[in-house]
Amino acid sequence: MVDFLKKELDMDFDRAIKKVETIVEEEGFSLLLTKDLDKIFKKKLGLDYPRYTMILACAPEFAKGALDVSKNVGLLFPCSFIVYEDEGKVFVSHISIMKIAPEIGLAPADEMQPVIDMTGEAVHKAWDRF
Repeated sequence: MVDFLKKELDMDFDRAIKKVETIVEEEGFSLLLTKDLDKIFKKKLGLDYPRYTMILACAPEFAKGALDVSKNVGLLFPCSFIVYEDEGKVFVSHISIMKIAPEIGLAPADEMQPVIDMTGEAVHKAWDRF
């Protein structure tokens, strides 16, 4: 079963973004992109939207392990963390793309399990620091 992680952070939004970026990199992920969707909505749609930022990351050894099982798993890359505001509170969330792959038929579950275990350990190590 695919579950997602969600945690309220006791800090302001900008500090939360920096904290997630720092921890993700310290735990061995490469930071690919940080993008403020609320700013895109404002610019492209003229909408005021609560702060919402995607932080996209990749751990090369995990990506390679998944691609060795099935090239189609790359459709789910990169790993993402989101930081957003909701009713004055700041949250961080993450979902395991590796767990999703077998659930939607992109890779055999038994072959993905070692990759799921490796990524789960790394993500939870980072998650516990948020």
